[in-house]
Amino acid sequence: METRIAAISILVEEPASVEALNALLHDYAPHILGRMGIPYREKGVSIICLAMDAPLDIINALSGKLGRLPGVSAKAVYSRA
Repeated sequence: METRIAAISILVEEPASVEALNALLHDYAPHILGRMGIPYREKGVSIICLAMDAPLDIINALSGKLGRLPGVSAKAVYSRA
């Protein structure tokens, strides 16, 4: 199956959603190349960036599931290749 390179940017404003977020990331771990997290304590926000190599439907599914968590926003950008 053809895969795409993508980055998913995630903003977490609800600490209660972190456990569910980490569970989702664990489920999709085989497709995640790397993860960078920055806690911005002064603003009460955590910023996470995921690098992925996966089929388009997998990337979209993860991004959608993340965005449905309370207090979590997620946006995916894709490579042209």
